Amino acid sequence: MTFDFDATVVGAGAVGLACGRALSKRGLTVLVLEKEVHIGQGVSSRNSEVIHGGLYYPTGSLKARACVEGRRLLYAFLESRKVDHWKCGKLVVATEAAEVARIEAIFRQATTNGVEGLERLTGEQARALEPALNAHAAILSPESGVFDSHGYMLALQGEIEDAGGSVVASAPLDGAEPLTGGGFSIRVGGEGAMTVTSRLLVTASGLSAQAVARSIEGYPADRIPEGHFGKGVYFRLTGPAPFNRLIYPPPIAGALGTHYRKDLGGQGVFGPDLAFVETEDYAVDPDKRDVFAHYIRRFWPDVEAERLVPDYAGIRPKLHGEGEEQPDFQLHGTEVHGLDGLMALFGIESPGLTSSLALGEIVADRLDV
Repeated sequence: MTFDFDATVVGAGAVGLACGRALSKRGLTVLVLEKEVHIGQGVSSRNSEVIHGGLYYPTGSLKARACVEGRRLLYAFLESRKVDHWKCGKLVVATEAAEVARIEAIFRQATTNGVEGLERLTGEQARALEPALNAHAAILSPESGVFDSHGYMLALQGEIEDAGGSVVASAPLDGAEPLTGGGFSIRVGGEGAMTVTSRLLVTASGLSAQAVARSIEGYPADRIPEGHFGKGVYFRLTGPAPFNRLIYPPPIAGALGTHYRKDLGGQGVFGPDLAFVETEDYAVDPDKRDVFAHYIRRFWPDVEAERLVPDYAGIRPKLHGEGEEQPDFQLHGTEVHGLDGLMALFGIESPGLTSSLALGEIVADRLDV
């Protein structure tokens, strides 16, 4: 059978575009569909733009593997495509003696995960690097950094299009159905509504992952994991930034917690916190300022609440609810849903951005192309 495209990817965020690039690199004709008017307008545009080292994730997990591999691939990609980035390094900080055991556990896990260049620091050594810091002890991860995620996604789009593929915005998936003999018939909505055929189908839809899976005929409903919205808000610091490196206290339940970064424009940003919500609400409550300031004082005692201004919010596509254990990324292939040629991605939250190039290669490998 002749198909319009070898592969169709639903979702033009960082992970969807990375999947499209990986498939394009293997000689496939690729279509990437995006429901929003521009690429990267969902989860990929509302995060910390941090390049994670791979410290925290459980041994053998997809998160651990994809983060470490993805980070190495990402730095090489950003350098070769001249996308703005800064390998500033990161300090994971024990702000009191009671937290030392927690960061020691992180050090051991990071070492198991193959993270390079880690150092244990005393409080004095940490303050020598960042004089404004309150630290009883710390871990230095020199491979962590920040980058221009939008520039990155534009570079991915360019590679797909250079290979003859298409990235189409304002093109929501209305549904798909398997074809007799293999492949899929894919209904595309929007002003240019049409139906196309594709041998392979990848869904990398972020917050819409469950809805997209339900729109695929034959996808068993009981194999679609329950999704949750984990909202996090950010506050920006007016005036001089206090630290050059990323500053992270020990993680909170279900997330890495409120941390600090100096962005590529030189401003300090704090966040995100975590609150489970029912809808996509991106408002930032200015009344959270004092709560943020109280938390930040753990590692930066001199913060002035008046310098914190509401910035933006993001929502993470979580597969766990409040108080539940945070699961691994889920990549559903034929062994899960029984549909040949389909790879469905769920729960691609942090460190999904760092992991994106590695996830793209894993998806292409699992589709056996």
